[in-house]
Amino acid sequence: MSLRRPAKNQPESFEFSSSSMVEANKIVLKYPEGKQQSAVMALLYIAQKQNDNWIPLAAMKYIAKFLDMPYIKVYEVATFYTMYNLSPVGKYFVQVCTTPPA
Repeated sequence: MSLRRPAKNQPESFEFSSSSMVEANKIVLKYPEGKQQSAVMALLYIAQKQNDNWIPLAAMKYIAKFLDMPYIKVYEVATFYTMYNLSPVGKYFVQVCTTPPA
């Protein structure tokens, strides 16, 4: 397993655009009261899509406040799953499965 680190150059701030905010609110409303934190993966995806296919630390902090959860929990999710890019990627991003059957 490789070590996944955030990019060295980070933007100072992040906010959902109006269309991303609408999408995020729709997703959060799908969860019962007190379980909104379960929307963290979907919100990370929205942030990544909005930010040229990568998630800055400011976006993780924004999502943590949005979901009223500790920042470290959002960071843990973002660094665990390889579907989230923690640094900028090129226009075409290709991933290869490294665990094919023998």
